[in-house]
Amino acid sequence: MADFIVIFFLFIPVYGVLLWSYFDPEESLLWGRRGMYKEEPEITEGAKKYTKILSLVLMILITLIFAIVFFNLIAEKFS
Repeated sequence: MADFIVIFFLFIPVYGVLLWSYFDPEESLLWGRRGMYKEEPEITEGAKKYTKILSLVLMILITLIFAIVFFNLIAEKFS
């Protein structure tokens, strides 16, 4: 159970980055690469949509995995 709690807390920054990517996909796509260009690059709408969809799918998937593991640990403890 302790390892589950540690992993859960370690995934909080991952959730933060996924939320940021969902709400501001253009900034997240340019994060760390802005200095490579002389001018501001133009991000296509397809790339923004892909980033938003991927962030949403990963947030749902991670939440489901944590829920399944948590409920299995609870069921195992009370069995």
